[in-house]
Amino acid sequence: MLRPGQLPGVTAAAARLPSVTFVLDHLGNAEVEDEPDKSWAAAVTAFAALPNSVCKLSGILGEAAGDEAGRPDVSRLRPYFDLAVDSFGPARLMFGSDWPLCTLQARYSDVVTAAVALTSELSAAEQAAILAGTARRVYRIVAARATEPGRRP
Repeated sequence: MLRPGQLPGVTAAAARLPSVTFVLDHLGNAEVEDEPDKSWAAAVTAFAALPNSVCKLSGILGEAAGDEAGRPDVSRLRPYFDLAVDSFGPARLMFGSDWPLCTLQARYSDVVTAAVALTSELSAAEQAAILAGTARRVYRIVAARATEPGRRP
């Protein structure tokens, strides 16, 4: 977790430690404006150029202010998400809810709805990577297996 101005230093560290996976939390804590800050975008793109970099799409998902019906409006987040997908690709981009802190800005269900809406134009495989697969691979999460009734695992 860092401030946008610290990203060049992290990029330099990640370049020197290619065997270590660096996860950029909260999409680099971008200030969500009408359009992304150019220096933030350049720093994220430089970080993403490193093969040992991964990005967690968290934090900003709570910034999807609701519309009149209370549904999250992801239009403000679209340029940030598009830059992340273009830079990291689905295999190095993962959903992160930022729960419980996200509930200071939005309901948890709105954060999940925003992530699903942002990924809706991607293929099923790309959606699966961002919403679960990348995190499973990066954090080495093994899915629990169901056991037969009456058998111990």
